[in-house]
Amino acid sequence: MDDYIKIENLYKTFDAHGTALEVLRGVNLSVRKGEIFGIIGFFGAGKSTLARCINRLETPDSGNVRVGGVDILKLSKSELLKERRKIGMIFQTFNLFESKTVYKNISYPLEISGFSKQEIDKKVLETAELVGLSDKLDAYPGGLSGGQKQRVGIARALVNNPNVLLSDEATSALDPQTTMQILDLLKKINLTTGITILMITHELDAIKYTCERMAVLEDGVIIETG
Repeated sequence: MDDYIKIENLYKTFDAHGTALEVLRGVNLSVRKGEIFGIIGFFGAGKSTLARCINRLETPDSGNVRVGGVDILKLSKSELLKERRKIGMIFQTFNLFESKTVYKNISYPLEISGFSKQEIDKKVLETAELVGLSDKLDAYPGGLSGGQKQRVGIARALVNNPNVLLSDEATSALDPQTTMQILDLLKKINLTTGITILMITHELDAIKYTCERMAVLEDGVIIETG
């Protein structure tokens, strides 16, 4: 299997009230195409920063990030926008629009990408069916359970047919039963679409249950892979 995500010597420092805070200190990582790969670490290990460097929501100080052979750090603004559509992201806090229906939440990325009404409708219905939300499209987030909200977040991340799904602590706000349902859903999506999933979490059980391989991130460095 080919490496689909290749990270080399990644460094990222933040300015914390005039003090340089080194969050990533030379991260090296390879993720194969089509696998579910786990990254585990304690709070503050740099996991979320690593995820945000992969889709360049954060720009690293130095190093390389290649996704599907494309060097993410060398792209212009317009090239980056185009490339970002191939990288879906799900968050711990759901990040939903409370004033929009489930349908509108899922369709949002397609609307800003300029798809036609017909295309949007087709993709939203397909994606909603994949995540088990076909009967909730007219509902608002306020009336949904945590698990259903996370399904909306997953659907929104998938609706553009990305090649990579970054799951940043996607189950840590959920109860154990709902967590299992979301992990089963991620496995099903991986099996159905062949998407590469990078799962970032502090829950070892979630990684054991879902991932083929994993890496341990500690103090901004990968200390173990396997």
